[in-house]
Amino acid sequence: MAKQDVEDSGPTAAVQSVDRALLVMEIIAKLGQAGVTEIATELGVHKSTVSRLVAVLESRGYVEQLSERGKYRLGFSIVRLAGSASAQVDLVEQSRSACDALAIEVGETTNLAVLDGNRIINIAEAHGPGSIALRSWVGQSCPAHATSSGKVLLADLEPAAMRKRVGAKLEGFTANTLTKVAELAAQLVTVRENGWASASEELEIGLNALAAPVYDSKGSVVAALSVSGPAYRLSPDRFAAAARSTIAAAADISRRLGHLG
Repeated sequence: MAKQDVEDSGPTAAVQSVDRALLVMEIIAKLGQAGVTEIATELGVHKSTVSRLVAVLESRGYVEQLSERGKYRLGFSIVRLAGSASAQVDLVEQSRSACDALAIEVGETTNLAVLDGNRIINIAEAHGPGSIALRSWVGQSCPAHATSSGKVLLADLEPAAMRKRVGAKLEGFTANTLTKVAELAAQLVTVRENGWASASEELEIGLNALAAPVYDSKGSVVAALSVSGPAYRLSPDRFAAAARSTIAAAADISRRLGHLG
């Protein structure tokens, strides 16, 4: 591959730099350890380009330099990322039976969600005999303030952290959506006291849901287990009974994750 002496500037160059940085880590992973010259040869670029890339990667802990001959190996930031991915996969696996059992018990759709910024992402789902699977929520991102799972996850944050997370303005989706941060904060106090949250047609008209927290071995809330269904069937007068079942199922997942509380 020919050496590239001139690099463009602007967005294209930024994307190229990211691509090269990823390739640097792949090369080091393949070789076990590698020096600047070896990496430059593999990439087909000048050593100065590789030196800049590995300097940035080293500053973020993605590679580390060995004492002998200046070779590099992958750093602990890679292990941290791998651990996070592994933890989420383990969370899905450990929750599967509880999600299935809860869906059968309440006859509605159950979801497991995690917090991502000011939104939630559903990572697991099960359908009960009475649920109508018109779509799958797995992989779907939803605004935290308008969902029962989001409220459970936000309730675990310190008030200041919660406000920073959701921002100053909350988007409205229906007439029932909480659009004032102060109202959301007040409701989160109740969520913490009760141990579960609900959302009555706050994200979509005709859709109700409730959720309970899932804890890890350190006692941190890592996910929310929810039950959702059409408002005519999962009506507010069913919330308390469904919440008891959801709390029990969430506790089962928490125990599987090593939570003893």
